[in-house]
Amino acid sequence: MADLVPQLPLALRAPPEQRLSRYVGPPVGLLEALRALAAGDVRGGLFLQGVPATGKTHLLLGTCAEAELAGRRASYLALRGLRSRVRAAVEGLDQADLLALDDLDAVAGERDDEIALFDLHNRLRDAGRTLLYAAADGPDALGLVLPDLRSRLAQCARWTLPVLDDDGRAELLRQRAAARGLEFDEAALDWLLRRASRDVGSLTALFERLDRASLAAQRRLTVPFLRQVLEIDLP
Repeated sequence: MADLVPQLPLALRAPPEQRLSRYVGPPVGLLEALRALAAGDVRGGLFLQGVPATGKTHLLLGTCAEAELAGRRASYLALRGLRSRVRAAVEGLDQADLLALDDLDAVAGERDDEIALFDLHNRLRDAGRTLLYAAADGPDALGLVLPDLRSRLAQCARWTLPVLDDDGRAELLRQRAAARGLEFDEAALDWLLRRASRDVGSLTALFERLDRASLAAQRRLTVPFLRQVLEIDLP
């Protein structure tokens, strides 16, 4: 079922912001571990766990893009929305040198899906390929019904992603603005962070809105401009 699995190379599909070098606030040693995985310098699997909006998808796509730029075959698949369809969705993915599976918690508890993932994990491991998983919780807390899959996932190197603090959220917006060639006034940045949701997903969506408004109005991101654009949404 080719329509379930994106076919374009990750290095071309992943947004420029979703690169390992653009990830804000990683645990010490995590980016190095992911770069080693991308380069094929390590075998086995790596498991990322973190609550929503901690950047799991960012890291998976960034690792795949880096692998492809190094000449390795990488595949990414988000399991959200694929419950009861995993076996068809992963067909052919065992040819990847690096396979990244996102949203593992979305199919936890569906036995047929778990068997498909267990079989895929074994094929890739036996072929000396690498796997990268991401979920909201660790293997023991996912509600998996297949003990063998839980055991395989528990053998992966595990990293927990932190929630960004205020400094991290500010740096994230600075990076986004710089990547778009936008000048984000520091007073405006402080004004926005004191009023916007702490949720990173909501914050980045708000930034996208400001980016479009700034481009249309040819205005810098200043406090008066933010007030004008967001007067209905923010106090």
